Amino acid sequence: MSLDYIVPNWPAPKNIKCITTMRSGGHSNHEYHSLNLGGHVKDRNDNVLRNRNAIKEDLKLPSEPIWLEQVHGSSVLSLAKNAVTDNVADAAYSNEVGIVCAVLTADCLPVAFCDTSGKHVAVAHAGWRGLLSGVLENTLQTMLVDNDKIICWLGPAIGPEKFEVGKEVFEQFLAKDAIHKNAFVKQSNEKYLANIYQLAKNILTLSNVESIYGGDHCTYKERDTFYSYRRDGETGRMATLIWR
Repeated sequence: MSLDYIVPNWPAPKNIKCITTMRSGGHSNHEYHSLNLGGHVKDRNDNVLRNRNAIKEDLKLPSEPIWLEQVHGSSVLSLAKNAVTDNVADAAYSNEVGIVCAVLTADCLPVAFCDTSGKHVAVAHAGWRGLLSGVLENTLQTMLVDNDKIICWLGPAIGPEKFEVGKEVFEQFLAKDAIHKNAFVKQSNEKYLANIYQLAKNILTLSNVESIYGGDHCTYKERDTFYSYRRDGETGRMATLIWR
């Protein structure tokens, strides 16, 4: 089966490559159908490895992606050609050619970063906890580039019509900065619909990032295209990859 990807519509330098996988074209079955790339779910390990090898071959990746152990935190792993001994992080950065940075998502927001010179790339896994704790700000700081020279792309995540959160989430973001009020709509059950794309845009804008693209999918509603943890519970994961 052929593999399909989302390619960002952003003005990245030509030497920057970035994609997000969809859920079709792989070897996994049942609730993981079919291109599950997450090794931490209950899918068969051999299917996950076959899927990872399939995208590596199809995309002609220069190296094996560095798969993170994501914990909904704010740590950023700086990648080089030496071996990674501790991959617990929710974002990855590199300024070396041929290093493939990767995050896995199934409702959380993948955010890809590059700079206008084409020398720096990064990607972050940004759920509401990561956004609140500073994963985007930490990624920007790790890149060591003036933020107005950075281009960001917001990959597929749960949309604002389906992301219901409690009052405590709304209050924590409001305490972080009052601007975040624009990302919440109060519901009759005293809960809120949160716009994870708007939250990321707020944070990036406050950090002086001017070039922000993407943010036009809903993993929950686009069942045939994306995995969604909020929709399905036990499910697979898409990958967002970026490299020079």
